[in-house]
Amino acid sequence: MLRPRTLRWAGPVLPKKQWTCPQCLAKRSYSQKQAPKRDPPDHRKLGNQQELFINSAYSPGSPIFLPNGARVFNRLVDFLRKQYVRYGFQEVITPTIYKKSLWAKSGHLENYAEDMYSVTGNPKKPVANCCGTDQAPQHDEEDGDYGLKPMNCPGHCLIFASKHHSYRDLPVRYADFSPLHRNEISGALSGLTRVRRFHQDDGHIFCRPVQVEDEIRKTLDFVKVVYTVLRLGVSYRLLLSTRPNDHYMGTEEEWERAEGALRRALDKSGMPWSVNEGDGAFYGPKIDIVLKDSDGKEHQTATIQLDFQLPKRFELEYQAPAPEYEARGETPSDPALLAEYGPVRPVMVHRAVLGSVERLMALLIENYDGRWPFWLNPRQVIILTVNTSDPVLAWAGKVREDLVGNDSKLYEALESGLLPGESDEIVKPSGLSVDIDSSARPIGAKLKEARAKGYGEILVLGERDAANLTVSTASKETMSAAELREKLCKKVHLFQ
Repeated sequence: MLRPRTLRWAGPVLPKKQWTCPQCLAKRSYSQKQAPKRDPPDHRKLGNQQELFINSAYSPGSPIFLPNGARVFNRLVDFLRKQYVRYGFQEVITPTIYKKSLWAKSGHLENYAEDMYSVTGNPKKPVANCCGTDQAPQHDEEDGDYGLKPMNCPGHCLIFASKHHSYRDLPVRYADFSPLHRNEISGALSGLTRVRRFHQDDGHIFCRPVQVEDEIRKTLDFVKVVYTVLRLGVSYRLLLSTRPNDHYMGTEEEWERAEGALRRALDKSGMPWSVNEGDGAFYGPKIDIVLKDSDGKEHQTATIQLDFQLPKRFELEYQAPAPEYEARGETPSDPALLAEYGPVRPVMVHRAVLGSVERLMALLIENYDGRWPFWLNPRQVIILTVNTSDPVLAWAGKVREDLVGNDSKLYEALESGLLPGESDEIVKPSGLSVDIDSSARPIGAKLKEARAKGYGEILVLGERDAANLTVSTASKETMSAAELREKLCKKVHLFQ
């Protein structure tokens, strides 16, 4: 027989016991409840998962960028091109191969030959003349003996030397995205961080001696701007690399003068820096910007190098008053001295802000761990259709055209051989990457897959959207395609 409920709870209150003692509790392991430790992000694995790049045994060390990777690559390059307006660089395009006589003139053949690729042509091959008969071509002894360029500086020296310059013209700043080739040993090759074919945001500044420190300061500011936008902040280290023990050009006095200029610019930058003894380039000292990857390994990215040697080897000059004083970075006040003009050797500053675009991409892939900021995201927008009805599919296609800025009327006119009139409204291409998933699958499965792939904006379109000419985001916002386009373009312009 059960007791009344009141009686059942009326018994004596027993003291509450601890289920175990504090010593045992401290020894108890909770490892089974902890999340498994995750390996640091690896750009090679993420690159495969996100379909960014592949490597081929047919060209070791030369990454093949897939469409997604090409989008990231091109956006980085376009971003740098926009900064050139502010920092005064003019873009040039230069050859991939030069005769070895150029590399002998620049000093690369003597100091860098082991890291270069040789290219051999066929100078003895007969060529057809205007009458259709074969004849031996006119050539000198070096025809057919070339080298793939490992850097752009000799080509930029040729450009500077192609015209006369006044001191008023300087500084002259050239930029170049041409591919470069360096013969890295096969055992050192790794993903995008160590490659044989790569691209630099390569730039060279030809300036007066008195302008050197200001140009270095501006370049350090340029680095800060770019790395802030890329969300790398000031997590990098600055290293001053000094004269190598051997394989260098010029005198010790010239090296001391160049290193002094870099030291003063670093001091004025307000950032901490250290010295990397003996690691300068063979033609001059340099400032290296060093970043860490997810494993803690350091990689040199941006670089600023001071060079008194290549201008001398290529006999570069500009005209200036009081040339002896100008060469020392001094400006006399004596009118008689200022009335005398003569040739002066410019100083050459080598600079790369991204450094190797491939290497920086590897560091960004790991830094973002697959979660790209919208402006760099190779998968910016995807449109998911709720069903496969004709109105929904047609509206999805129209939304995509509106988002990418594909002006059908403009192209219809151009295809008909007509130019648009002043009163015609023209839609500017947005540059957004927009995909459509119109497969006949449940919308939940499509959403899950889109999120796993890391799309920046997911749109869900159904019958109501098609009828109302609206778009709905995965976060339940509803707006017109034009409004969404403006919103997304603003994120791109603000580097969000």
